[in-house]
Amino acid sequence: MANLRKKGIVVLKVLISAALIYFIFTKLNLEEVLVTLKKANPLYLFIALLLVVGSKIIAALRLNLYFHELEVRLTQKSNFKLYLLGMFYNLFLPGGIGGDAYKGYIIKKKFAVDTKKVIAVLVLDRLSGLLLIALYTFILALVLQNSLLTDFKILFAIAIPLGIAFFWFLNKKFFHFVLPVLWKSVGYSTLVQLFQLISILLILKAIGIETNMIAYLFIFLISSIVSVIPLTIGGIGSREVTFLYGATLLGLDTNTSVGVSVLFFLITAVISLTGIYYHFKKVELKTQE
Repeated sequence: MANLRKKGIVVLKVLISAALIYFIFTKLNLEEVLVTLKKANPLYLFIALLLVVGSKIIAALRLNLYFHELEVRLTQKSNFKLYLLGMFYNLFLPGGIGGDAYKGYIIKKKFAVDTKKVIAVLVLDRLSGLLLIALYTFILALVLQNSLLTDFKILFAIAIPLGIAFFWFLNKKFFHFVLPVLWKSVGYSTLVQLFQLISILLILKAIGIETNMIAYLFIFLISSIVSVIPLTIGGIGSREVTFLYGATLLGLDTNTSVGVSVLFFLITAVISLTGIYYHFKKVELKTQE
């Protein structure tokens, strides 16, 4: 029964992804999107790819920071391999197993550590990333000149310190066993999102976009939050729909906006696909002396 339920979830995700992609294509001029993708400067895209790789490396360091607090003292090399495999599962094999679930399973199988604590740090790792996405979103909302946001700017300003305070309270109340590395993990998360924002700027540069940079970055951050919701395969479709409607609301070109989303997805997919190597070659988890 459980296997049937898992298969049903996978099928549902595939259907939702397909429906969203079909919907996007009905709203766009596909030829113009393809033209946008074809004219992209490969040098800027390559640098953007390196920055996304850098963001993933820093994210892996953040996760290992939490593991070490659980006395699971993985070497950085072992952790990177496990993280890369998790990326592959998250993007290409979501449904039944998922990258986070697999990492938790492997850690629990290899080390004598409390299951609840392993799950807790995997959740906290995600929450730390979401916190910084939210904070960057609030900051850009304050800077962005748009009539839709004007009346809410005081709320965005208040949300920044409140968000940080709430995250500290959450850590102290429910994740006290990793509290010593709270601010270091926040520092890592700050760099992760900064690297990805710069990669979006380079993608915009690659396709010749010189204006409305803040608006595109704002939509990207919103789409990053939306793509975390596990409704589609690897966030496919949900991010593009966010870019589509975000562009419409902020007065941007929808074809260009979705083109940016597609390029970022392709970069992420290329990086994640390399994790297939560790799908066939078992990851040996080594610890520091």
